[in-house]
Amino acid sequence: MSKESKKSAITIDGTQYALEDLSANARSQIVNLRVTDQEIARLQTQLAIAQTARAAYAQALAAELQSGAPQKGKQK
Repeated sequence: MSKESKKSAITIDGTQYALEDLSANARSQIVNLRVTDQEIARLQTQLAIAQTARAAYAQALAAELQSGAPQKGKQK
């Protein structure tokens, strides 16, 4: 009884492809896609961090304005 080797596969647009059957260029493009997907995920995380910080700054500003802090240039 021999074990059948499993081929690594990738599914693109609903079609499954064995990686070893793809050209070197196709495999290279898959690597490029994976790298760019990782970079997009990293940038989305950075954006979420920046949006959270912005919301915190906006809350701090609102709290400061509501506390009745003196305002320059405001005439009574």
